[in-house]
Amino acid sequence: MYSERIIIGKGTEFPLNGMLTIPDGTIGPVPAVVMVHGSGASNMDEKVMKLTPFRDLAEGLAKHGIASIRYDKRSFAHPRKMLKQCVTVKEETIDDAVLAVNMLKSDPRIDSDRIYILGHSMGAMLAPRIDAEGGNVKGLVMMAGTPYRLEDVVVRQLRQAEVSRSVVKWIVGIEDKLFSKKFEDLYQMSDEKAKKKKFVGGTTLYYFKEMGKKTAADYLLENEKPVLIMQGGKDFQVLADDDFQTFKELLAERNNTYYKLYPELNHVFVDAIYDDILKASKEYSVERHIGEDVIADIASFINN
Repeated sequence: MYSERIIIGKGTEFPLNGMLTIPDGTIGPVPAVVMVHGSGASNMDEKVMKLTPFRDLAEGLAKHGIASIRYDKRSFAHPRKMLKQCVTVKEETIDDAVLAVNMLKSDPRIDSDRIYILGHSMGAMLAPRIDAEGGNVKGLVMMAGTPYRLEDVVVRQLRQAEVSRSVVKWIVGIEDKLFSKKFEDLYQMSDEKAKKKKFVGGTTLYYFKEMGKKTAADYLLENEKPVLIMQGGKDFQVLADDDFQTFKELLAERNNTYYKLYPELNHVFVDAIYDDILKASKEYSVERHIGEDVIADIASFINN
């Protein structure tokens, strides 16, 4: 395995540092994945405190003969520029993922007919849209994704937090009500009004409205490309008995759809320690790495 430093979007307003990892000892063009981050500003390893899931995946998949591209997310590399725009997931994520796919397609070491998008969390939600809006890849790996709209997940996570200590319950309960009210009539709201209304920080309600017009499940039902949907059983951000199960129900008639549940893993696909969304910082502050079982399942899906 060896890695090359690359730049996604070289010559554009938003160049992004990245890494192309190539397996050793391969003969002929190899399959490859483009890794797409979850929500928030993330570096190319998708570093969450002591965890580096994208680096784990890149190094692990290379041992199975699969190349990969990972890169800094635009909101991580250019936060000030991003604040000056009314950003949607198209500018934040989709455009750069398509550029990364096209970079792989132009590389003679890569089999251009065997490129996959590997999305984690919100990246999994967006993976089918990236494919539909210019990615045009062979298939998708969706890790800890959800078939719901983003605003529904945000409100649900706030409600999950209400079950803890009384003071926290009171504070979070207020936030839950405030945010729920903000989302009322979102899809009847004009685009202009949604762009003016703030959610938190620089994020507007239009960010949610634009993304929520079609869910991941909606996009998947429009094609029959192979899809692997993966879920940790102890994930407290995306839920095995809700999101994962709902995917199965919504996509029941869809061909080429494969599911894998890991009962003891969390949202980042490492062994879980806590089962409480309010202990997320503790959960992610202990160094662990994605296991060979997860990596082998992804590799088997791609190679077969």
